[in-house]
Amino acid sequence: MKHNIDIQNTLEPEPGSLPTNKQLEHWANQTLSGLKNVSEMTIRIVDVSEIQSLNQTYRHKDNPTNVLSFPSEIPDEINLALLGDIVICSSVVEKEAIEQQKSLDAHWAHMVIHGTLHLLGYDHLDDSEAEEMESKEIEILGHFGYPNPYLIEETR
Repeated sequence: MKHNIDIQNTLEPEPGSLPTNKQLEHWANQTLSGLKNVSEMTIRIVDVSEIQSLNQTYRHKDNPTNVLSFPSEIPDEINLALLGDIVICSSVVEKEAIEQQKSLDAHWAHMVIHGTLHLLGYDHLDDSEAEEMESKEIEILGHFGYPNPYLIEETR
């Protein structure tokens, strides 16, 4: 089932430096594949200043981050399948991929999947939640042929 994924790219990147809208949609749709109803979400690609401002405003952390998720707060009584928004900072994702010796596509896929899982209610606040979320991420990334991103970090 295809879900409605709105892509907002605020950057003017060099050709080929960002995933295509089709890739972003494909990664998000795979993450949402178990949902029975068509859902809607937004993926917004931003620069360092925007992600840092959002991180400061909503998490009280004055530094840039790779991905932020903003789940919809629509009451259950209102029958809208609006999941929310994820915001991804392209330069942070690129820097992390280089530092962690990961392929850029694999790291982008991980960020989209990670952010989308947050919209679905997954979290990593304690060890059991983190294990469940990471297991789901590994499973979905494996569907695309990408390696376990946590194993890569552990073996460096």
